[in-house]
Amino acid sequence: MNEEIKNNLEKRVKKHFSDSIETKQKAAETMSEDIVRAINLMHQALSSEKKILACGNGGSAADAQHFAAELVGRFERERRELPAIALSTDSSILTAIANDYSYEVIFSKQVRALGQAGDVLLGISTSGNSANVIAAIEAAHLKGMSVIAFTGKDGGKIKNILKNSDVHLCVPADRTARIQETHLLLLHCLCDGVDHLMFD
Repeated sequence: MNEEIKNNLEKRVKKHFSDSIETKQKAAETMSEDIVRAINLMHQALSSEKKILACGNGGSAADAQHFAAELVGRFERERRELPAIALSTDSSILTAIANDYSYEVIFSKQVRALGQAGDVLLGISTSGNSANVIAAIEAAHLKGMSVIAFTGKDGGKIKNILKNSDVHLCVPADRTARIQETHLLLLHCLCDGVDHLMFD
């Protein structure tokens, strides 16, 4: 690798870091109050023996699974297990529903089957326009569940279907990579806040 290519790559790498830092700082300034609301919503559900259902596609599916693992396993301390289910993990359910019905309902049918009044749905969509996440939110509302929605950009269609009792955490960024990086930080904020309220 010649020196010019190496220098250009180093600049690109550093730009990713600086852009990520800038996005997270902006999110801290604009989103902290809503993050606290989301923590309280999850705490109310979990302390009432309710559960969290989480869903998303692609990288957001990975985030949903990561979050469920942190609750059921642990985040940063030893404590009792907390009930959470990622709706993107059962390949038989996902492929059966997608094949027999449509991909759009892979999460909403699970919400109708597993969700109960008082549970919380964590719906993750970087664009805010994922049809199957939108369908899951609508199903959650019909089940008497509250919703925490992770989006980015302008919030997409999801911002228009949320209720006042829901929490919309819209990352102030347009690039998917920056949104996803900040979503992961939001998940860790929720895990830490829930553990603090329940176990300190």
